[in-house]
Amino acid sequence: MKITMYTMAVDTFVPGLESLSKLLDKGAAFAAEHKVDLLNARLAPDMFTLAQQVQVACYQATDGTSRLAGRGTTAFGEPASSFDGLKKAVAEAMAFVRAIPAAEFEGSETRDCSVTPPNAGIIIKMDGLLFLRSWLLPHFYFHLTTAYDILRHKGVTIGKIDFVSWMGPHIEQVKS
Repeated sequence: MKITMYTMAVDTFVPGLESLSKLLDKGAAFAAEHKVDLLNARLAPDMFTLAQQVQVACYQATDGTSRLAGRGTTAFGEPASSFDGLKKAVAEAMAFVRAIPAAEFEGSETRDCSVTPPNAGIIIKMDGLLFLRSWLLPHFYFHLTTAYDILRHKGVTIGKIDFVSWMGPHIEQVKS
């Protein structure tokens, strides 16, 4: 298989979002059973809540693929206020990412994907390759990992296999 900008983006975001959805299922069950508010949980006072981590992971996937496809930026929106809302946001992000045809990624390596962080007074100049490799994928994994870490820290029974559930089909028992 040829590695393309499309496969690096879509084949990263969709499995990551699928794992996030499964993590949220476990989080929702835990929150209901233990009567705890996980949506507003955070690892440190200055970090985003679980709901915000999910929101940003979804945004990275949708905004990133939109920019790489030459469609421009997408709306950031507000974080969901329930597990059902988070699951809906993840499902919508997956549908958005899946719906962009591979052909729209043609030439994305050199497409301007510069970022202007809000209230910073700067622009980060990037072509599509730098954007995907050095901005988009690290940010996506940071927020996906932090959502996992919040759930794990608060007592949800999850492990690495839950985080990397996309690897399941590739795991086999060693024959002795």
